[in-house]
Amino acid sequence: MKYLLTFTLLFLFSLNLYAVDEEYFQVREFLKTTNQEDKYNEFNKIIKQDAQALKKKNKKIKIVLVYPANQISDYWRKNKISFEKRLKELKIDYELIDFFTKPAVEIKEQSKHLMKALKENPDYLIFTLDAKKHKKFVERIVSKKKTKLILQNITTPLKEWQNRQPFIYIGFDHYKGTKLLADYYIKETKGEGNYAVLYGSKGYVSYMRGTRFVEYLNENSKLKLTHEYYTDVNKEKAKLATLDLLSRDSNLKFIYACSTDIAFGVIEALKEKNLLGQIKVNGWGGGSNELTAIENNLLDITVMRMSDDSGVAMAEAIKLDITNQAYKVPTIYSGEFAIVEKGIEQVELEKLKNRAFRYTKDD
Repeated sequence: MKYLLTFTLLFLFSLNLYAVDEEYFQVREFLKTTNQEDKYNEFNKIIKQDAQALKKKNKKIKIVLVYPANQISDYWRKNKISFEKRLKELKIDYELIDFFTKPAVEIKEQSKHLMKALKENPDYLIFTLDAKKHKKFVERIVSKKKTKLILQNITTPLKEWQNRQPFIYIGFDHYKGTKLLADYYIKETKGEGNYAVLYGSKGYVSYMRGTRFVEYLNENSKLKLTHEYYTDVNKEKAKLATLDLLSRDSNLKFIYACSTDIAFGVIEALKEKNLLGQIKVNGWGGGSNELTAIENNLLDITVMRMSDDSGVAMAEAIKLDITNQAYKVPTIYSGEFAIVEKGIEQVELEKLKNRAFRYTKDD
């Protein structure tokens, strides 16, 4: 009961997260401001091409990777696989040390891994930026000139870092994906009705995927937000939150889920209440589990990342760096999306899978 009460209190909290628009450059804004549009376009061409191997052996590099990969979403695991496969195709000599944690709830554990990572004196550290505490670590790492930082799953540079940015931000623009889902829901509901939002944890991703989703609907429809919860990107918490909100009000057009794990918690709750198919639910990211759920009519829609491109981008950025061409690396790489709806033709879905998982389809 106490566990459930936490949700009822959480959804009353303000969504004024630490991340606000003024803190971040949006992708196109940053590229234009820094005159990196041509550099970005040229780098994007490299990502889409086959690997061009090094002509001579490089001095072995050390890479440390700290990821919140212990979750249903396979994005992080596929990212690591595509990254390593591209490194090998490029014939880059490297050592990779990786640390996997749960998202949101293991910040202290991530901190320990980051401290270990710094002691390894890596040439490259690959991490993310979501919780407030991450920011301090990032600033510390950037100050270490030997270690170059690749920030994964974020494409909006912090304005306050000005010219002290990480080596590269790589991911998929959360707000771009969010708008695609928002437009779908506006169209499906004709812009009217009630809905609920299930966020992950307080931080950047919840802001970009959740808060901005609500803002967009407020500006472009008459849809009314009636319930909102934080779930720590935890399937069981998402299920309990959904059961709680349904006990209060089941007159909803849809429940907006900010991640894969959250979506699967919503699905379980809707099944339990025999409301699956009556209340729409989305995925976020379009990983293998979400696509299977789409095929099985459990999810109504997802926004699918061309996932492996992010791993390829990391490898290609490193290649340019170790061949003294770091000047060709843009500060941002943001991959492409595709909308996948329930009922999609199998042929079309296979085409998207082949494109998104060009290195990891069988992994």
